[in-house]
Amino acid sequence: MSTKMDYFVQVSTAISSLTKHNSKIDLIIEKILEVYKNNSKILVAGNGGSNADGLHFVGELVCTFIDRKRKPISAIELNSSQPEITAWSNDFSYKTFLERKIEAHGNDGDIAIFLSTSGGNYDDDSTINLIKACKKAKEKNIFTISLVGKTGGVLKDISDLFILVDSDITSLIQECHMSILHKVCYGIEKNL
Repeated sequence: MSTKMDYFVQVSTAISSLTKHNSKIDLIIEKILEVYKNNSKILVAGNGGSNADGLHFVGELVCTFIDRKRKPISAIELNSSQPEITAWSNDFSYKTFLERKIEAHGNDGDIAIFLSTSGGNYDDDSTINLIKACKKAKEKNIFTISLVGKTGGVLKDISDLFILVDSDITSLIQECHMSILHKVCYGIEKNL
């Protein structure tokens, strides 16, 4: 079997295994519909490829997924402003940037969704920005959801709801996260 075929088989197997998370995905859909009906918003954050996945998800919510006549759903990707990121990182620290954004935009009744292939770790200081943002969201009574991989890290332990992709391979975790987010979009539009 070729290397390319091996990868596609791995991706297909990983995505197929996500059905075990259907009840959690349904709960995410339910929570987002509740936020929509209450005129609240969804805050999304990730690093690197997970940031790109977050931007994609926010685009689907604000614009459309399948239903071109659907009203927009209020969603903000917290890493989307380069002037803000560079100003805060230069003057303070990127580790606290997302926490600051939650402080600026987050309100009781909102949802914060964090995407991370590792989930973060205090020992090696990885993904501290998402951990700090999640903690700030909880302080503000914002429902927190994390899509994580590997061990799930700190985010798994501090989020109100998490989905742990059973893989140590970053690209497979990201493929699964995007599939979960697309299923969430599908479920939202089906129920609106």
